[in-house]
Amino acid sequence: MAGGVTKNDGRRLAEVAGLEQDRALLGRASTAERVADILRDRITEGYFPPGARLSEESIGGALGVSRNTLRESFRLLTHERLLEHRLNRGVFVRMVTVEDLDDIFRVRALVECAAVRGLGQGPYGPEVAASVAAIEAAVRAGEEAAANRVWEELSTANLRFHQAIVALAGSPRTDELMRGVLAELRLVFHVMADPQRFYAPYLVRNRQIAESLLAGDAVAGERLLRAYLEDSRGQLSAAYAQRIAEG
Repeated sequence: MAGGVTKNDGRRLAEVAGLEQDRALLGRASTAERVADILRDRITEGYFPPGARLSEESIGGALGVSRNTLRESFRLLTHERLLEHRLNRGVFVRMVTVEDLDDIFRVRALVECAAVRGLGQGPYGPEVAASVAAIEAAVRAGEEAAANRVWEELSTANLRFHQAIVALAGSPRTDELMRGVLAELRLVFHVMADPQRFYAPYLVRNRQIAESLLAGDAVAGERLLRAYLEDSRGQLSAAYAQRIAEG
């Protein structure tokens, strides 16, 4: 409508709303990496959903960064498979394929199960004990979120649960690898938009894994985790394939 605000205009305004307050996170040394950190968080939190076009003008203005800096941050996130450039159309939040989803779970099984297996039998030292405590804390947060029926908080707690499992390896490079893998997985959950369905049934299994690790039984923990990931992959992959087929 001439002189008015269209539905798409309103959506774009909503997508960048709040970015101004993130400007303070850039500090004086504004870099593409730090811009990418902010946008990565916004993407994984669902502010920019899969398929959304990212406006250079709106985002650059909200964050107060140059077009070159913003484009470099887009390039970094494209490398992480969170964004994609479409010729003559711009930059979009990526839509994960079913094949991508299955591959994500293969990587998760390799890394997460190896992190648990590498613990051996307990008792564990202070560093591992701290990571196990973080796993337990994530489980408790998920249980509280489910009890209060705050499903988005449940999804966040589940993400932290798996991040804490990866942290058992004590490897910053593995942490960074899985940060990207789990961020890409969040794109799938944003398409499904039903955290209760895909997270709540696994709360009991999260608790079982945590208790195995608290007891120093990494063998049982790995066995439970491997079955968990395979069941989760099967459920999510089938539902996602149906959703994609339906358009």
